[in-house]
Amino acid sequence: MSFIQRAIEHQLRQPEGKQLEFKRDLSSPKPLLKTLVAFANTAGGHLVMGVDDKGQVVGVDDPLAEEEKLTSLITDSIFPRLLPNIELLTVEGKTLLRVEVFLSNSRPHFLKSLGPSEGVLVRLGSTNRQADAQLVAELQRQVAGETFDAMPMPELSLADLDMPAIQQQFGSATALSQQKLLTLKLLVKHQGRLVPSKGAVLLFGNARDHYFDDAWIQCGRFRGSDKVDIFDQTEIHEHLPQAVDSIELFLKKHAFKSAEFSAMRRKDVWSIPLTMLREAIVNALVHSDYSQRGSPIRIAYFDDRIEIESPGMLLPGMTVEDMKSGVSMIRNPVIARVFRELKIIEQWGSGVKRIFAEAQAQGLPEPQIIEIANRVRFIIPLAEAHVLPAALDSRPESLTQSLTQSLTQTEQVSNELFSLLTHLRQGALSASDLRDRLQLKHRAHFRTYYLTPALQAGFIEQTLPQKPNSRLQQYRLTALGQQAIGQPSVDQSWKAQQPSAQAEKDSK
Repeated sequence: MSFIQRAIEHQLRQPEGKQLEFKRDLSSPKPLLKTLVAFANTAGGHLVMGVDDKGQVVGVDDPLAEEEKLTSLITDSIFPRLLPNIELLTVEGKTLLRVEVFLSNSRPHFLKSLGPSEGVLVRLGSTNRQADAQLVAELQRQVAGETFDAMPMPELSLADLDMPAIQQQFGSATALSQQKLLTLKLLVKHQGRLVPSKGAVLLFGNARDHYFDDAWIQCGRFRGSDKVDIFDQTEIHEHLPQAVDSIELFLKKHAFKSAEFSAMRRKDVWSIPLTMLREAIVNALVHSDYSQRGSPIRIAYFDDRIEIESPGMLLPGMTVEDMKSGVSMIRNPVIARVFRELKIIEQWGSGVKRIFAEAQAQGLPEPQIIEIANRVRFIIPLAEAHVLPAALDSRPESLTQSLTQSLTQTEQVSNELFSLLTHLRQGALSASDLRDRLQLKHRAHFRTYYLTPALQAGFIEQTLPQKPNSRLQQYRLTALGQQAIGQPSVDQSWKAQQPSAQAEKDSK
């Protein structure tokens, strides 16, 4: 058997998918023509005639006549003109027609009978989907070599960007000159003026939600394996580079943490694959189709998996297998360039491949990438299920009650409180010192999820309760806090940890 024959028979054993479809005959030509249009607009593909719904080879009765009829149908029904490769194949003594369609540089193609507004189709899995106006515009930009995030926003100016936040991200060593902003394409030239690009506003816009109302991140922790019962949720509207850390903090909030010691050094070990998740989060932020409207990026944490879902289909010409093998096409080069400069992206095109390699190295179930509706969903299974007790919820009073019941439940429900308490074992610390030890950058997040719940639960107290806003304010464990982390009770004369009288006087 020749190599070509083996390849054909292998193809016939595959299920229908993004680049493959089987048809018995030309008795219903419209669905067949829709498939050819979708192939041309999405990633190319093969349509094989002479195979029934069960995958059995039945052959084509009059192959030459069918080939001529098909050629005429394609010419008369599809615009712009489509020129696929049609060939006759013999398998099991029967003749098949195989139509090979390539990703077209003349896209978007459409069915003439439906017109350009309703006749543009794209391939989603093994089905054809009508493209809406936003997707049609994206297809046109791709052919023209344009990207959405590099487009100008002529109604805005430099004042509409959060320059202090940009400078903070890049650090004081980087001078954000006008030329630097142009190089990064945060500013672009438009009719003799310099205006922000869409990517600049997505990254650092003062009013991003106003111009891109779906460009935010929705995070949720669900009980069980579906979205019926939500345990906790948050919305992240920060600048995109900061959002990476905030998403990771939300996931850590609901994960388990243990410690490993090697050569007298402590290493925190999380029950979720943080390295893989961070790569998937960055991938979603960089490759989302921000031109689409309808829903934000979504992070869903279930008992058995974490799903990261971003708007937009895979770019034309891309398949899931391409992604897994390390092939990369950048949808948003402005966002990607900034992430690269900030070292959030380490190496072009390596993120997804690294996720699969990491899963294999850790012996974890293989992640999944699926296209669903007009979105891409990245599914990362957990090594062990994280089952939430049915009686718990995310309200502060419930967290407090759970913490006083057992250390095990404390780690399940509120790792952040336990982490904070352990840093106070040796004595009182200021809020700034605690944030540094917990490696937290955002003050609001620290106060919301760490400091305030610990104070409300009675696990810590202020060293200067009469002056809550004093610059000398510190926080120390109470007897209840010592009990919560399993530390033996000690004589709690806090005199040694109290600020001196002179210090109190200076704070007035």
